[in-house]
Amino acid sequence: LLFGSQKINLHEVARTFEPKAKAPTPGSGDFCLIAAVPLADIRASLEANGVAVEVGPVERTGARGRMMSVYFRDPDDNLVEVSEYRT
Repeated sequence: LLFGSQKINLHEVARTFEPKAKAPTPGSGDFCLIAAVPLADIRASLEANGVAVEVGPVERTGARGRMMSVYFRDPDDNLVEVSEYRT
């Protein structure tokens, strides 16, 4: 699901992708936020607040092209992706 420059990845029955929520259910979703500041600032803030980065930075393809992403978990173990588009 795409909302402007943000998106939610919905989980399908019998079709998984990595990384994902710890216990995904059909119809649930992981979301991607496009950062308004450099990804390095996001990573520093996560680290300063004790949030473990699970994956990244890694290159991905978003709705508008190549981007770099980091992944971490919210308190309910849902996956959160924060990205910045490459220029």
